Amino acid sequence: MAANPDLDRRQRPRAAALLSAVVPGSGQVLNRQPARGVLFFLSALALVTASWWIGRWAGTGADVLFLMIVVLPWWAVQSYDAFLTAHAGSGSLPNTLSTLLDRGHDLRFLGALFLLTAFTDLYIIVANPAYSLTVFCAKPAGAFGVLAKAQSPTLHVLIGYGFLRLRPWAFLLYLAYAAFGVVNATANFACFGYGRVRTVFLITLIAFTVYILWRRKRFGASPPPPAL
Repeated sequence: MAANPDLDRRQRPRAAALLSAVVPGSGQVLNRQPARGVLFFLSALALVTASWWIGRWAGTGADVLFLMIVVLPWWAVQSYDAFLTAHAGSGSLPNTLSTLLDRGHDLRFLGALFLLTAFTDLYIIVANPAYSLTVFCAKPAGAFGVLAKAQSPTLHVLIGYGFLRLRPWAFLLYLAYAAFGVVNATANFACFGYGRVRTVFLITLIAFTVYILWRRKRFGASPPPPAL
């Protein structure tokens, strides 16, 4: 029985993306680009090694942060590159990045990170009932304390969903979230002085906000026509 070329054209991009998601560069090898695949594999290996080294040097929180904002995005980029290359028959990293930005996949990735953070927050709250969130130098207790803790996963879920759908309201909600975070972190700095966690949080929040402001026009914009 002859193979169906149309079916192969539909299945190959998904197979290439899935392979690269499991083993970086393997989707490019499937697309008959072995040198490109080896480069992606070596770059991913170097980033994972760097994450491990950072964890040994600066502690577990640092390597997790590096993993989330550097390693995972690059992992997703090379998997998307395998998908696009399978569609077009050839490709380049600049074309992959351009298509990714045009379609807002970078913001969707941030949305996925917000959803992941929401589950992490919820786990911390459930596993540590005595945990109290510091709000403007105070640790509220009772009903107000429960509401203060609940707002974090709730906002992360809303922002994450909105970013995945590129909703304009998600951009505005994020700005309110970021403004509160910066003011609260600054107040806690004034009360308690330097703290590694709050310092990393503040720097990361500012960096994310600058990037999201730069990408603000992508929210609510009509999707571009297919590039392939």
